[in-house]
Amino acid sequence: MSREWKRRVRLFVQRFWQPTSACMTCMPGSWSNIASFAHWTIAFKTGLLTGILAVLLTFTPARKLYENRYGNATIVGSLTAIGDTFAHTSHYRLPYVEHVLTGVVSGLLALIASYLLEDRARRIRAAWTRVFG
Repeated sequence: MSREWKRRVRLFVQRFWQPTSACMTCMPGSWSNIASFAHWTIAFKTGLLTGILAVLLTFTPARKLYENRYGNATIVGSLTAIGDTFAHTSHYRLPYVEHVLTGVVSGLLALIASYLLEDRARRIRAAWTRVFG
């Protein structure tokens, strides 16, 4: 497998877990329905659609946005909102509020992950060493 395709597979996995987690967080009754198969199905659809859109974006000039952590978070949030819109109808009274909120949470997760997991999770390892010696 070429280096570029390995990068795309890694990107898909990252763009799958962030929107799925955001969707599980933003859906009404998320914590009370955590074991619900229907709830997980909707979250997986959102993650799958976002992951596919993220990989398709790597074939365009917009792929350069992935190199900057803020551009990356913006792209992830936008793609998550789009993927969530296509995955299901909003559970909130106002249309699209849930989808935008899911996109914002996903973008924040991407931004936090970029800080914590860069350089093979250097910050996490450093904090672990400080706490546990």
